[in-house]
Amino acid sequence: MLVAAAVCPCPPLLVPEVAAGAAPELDAARAACDEALARVAAAAPDLLVVVGAGARTTFHEVGSRGSFQPFGVDVDVTLGTPSGTPAVTLPPSLAVGAWLLTRAGWTGPVRGYEVESGRPPQANAEDGTRLASLADRVGLLVMGDGTACRTVKAPGYLDERAEGVDARIAAALRDLDTDGTLARLDAGLSRELKISGRDPWQILSAAWDGGRGTGDLLYEDAPYGVGYTVASWTRPAGD
Repeated sequence: MLVAAAVCPCPPLLVPEVAAGAAPELDAARAACDEALARVAAAAPDLLVVVGAGARTTFHEVGSRGSFQPFGVDVDVTLGTPSGTPAVTLPPSLAVGAWLLTRAGWTGPVRGYEVESGRPPQANAEDGTRLASLADRVGLLVMGDGTACRTVKAPGYLDERAEGVDARIAAALRDLDTDGTLARLDAGLSRELKISGRDPWQILSAAWDGGRGTGDLLYEDAPYGVGYTVASWTRPAGD
């Protein structure tokens, strides 16, 4: 059963070495991610699964490696405890997730789940149900960005639809997706607005399965014209 989830953005700029002189601009986002992960740890999951978009759909096991060298810095990360010197396999979204876990001091069992973008909602729903059943108590770290079209300097330029879409996404993450906003998020619209979080969020929504709990929006902003949201989902004590 899914007992807690942290929802975090996945820009490599979260890593201070990548952001360089701009690093302080995301201090509040980093602090919110730290808080969201602390709440997951407090729920004492038997297994933590990091979910993020990539080029394929596959699991990544503990010790898998990611690198920020493509972004100009000699920084590598591993998912959980390093195991030898494996080849780089983690996509950027999971590499950022691994970096957040290392920063948080996570030492428990962990796996990564890379999901290809633009899949049918039913496929994401089935994966959510499957991930929630991997252990008696499962935690998720869900990596994904909102629209990348909030300003003229954004990666996708300015799209007037973007702000409203991000607001609906933030509300759904705050409210445990009780109205199905995430589950219905359209693949075509997500592609047009360069939303990377659609598929991971749909997996989260299905994994939660409408159960009792509390949602908390810890951060919402659009630095660099990209919608970044941090949220926490937790079950009541004793569930």
